[in-house]
Amino acid sequence: MKKRILIVVVLLSVFFSGCEKDDICDAATITTPRLVLTFYDINNPSVVKNVSQLKVVGEGMTEGIIFSPNAIGDSKYVTNGSRISIPLKVDQDISTYDLIFNSGNTNPALVFTDKIQINYTRTNTFVSRACGYKTTFTLRPTNPIIHSALSSNKWIRFISVDKTTIVNENETHIKLFF
Repeated sequence: MKKRILIVVVLLSVFFSGCEKDDICDAATITTPRLVLTFYDINNPSVVKNVSQLKVVGEGMTEGIIFSPNAIGDSKYVTNGSRISIPLKVDQDISTYDLIFNSGNTNPALVFTDKIQINYTRTNTFVSRACGYKTTFTLRPTNPIIHSALSSNKWIRFISVDKTTIVNENETHIKLFF
């Protein structure tokens, strides 16, 4: 009888030793951060300023970044506010975006598009088996942002780098003045 109990205990221990915890990445786990841009008033640089009808389209994208996933139609690609977060490419050291101010206006003379190119280096860090790797970014010390306009009128007047390391989304990394 004792032999049978011992065999059952050994078999159960072998059976349960193969089990492991479910691999689910907790939503609170910090993963790859996005670049945080905050807009300021060019005439009063300490004042945060709201943009209206801003659409951000990444190079190679046709629709743009979704800011309001529950919105219908093109309105999900448009935001109003003083702060946005945009993703950087994790497989390249350059991300390029068109920032379209007053997007959707029926008068094309009132729609302004500026192009920014963000130059950075990447560091991949293993988080866990469930979450995989996260990428953190460091803006290059020379020419971290290249700014141009698609027309003769730039709506962004000045760009300032506030934080060169991008490890979380709790702080402003780039300040845009208009």
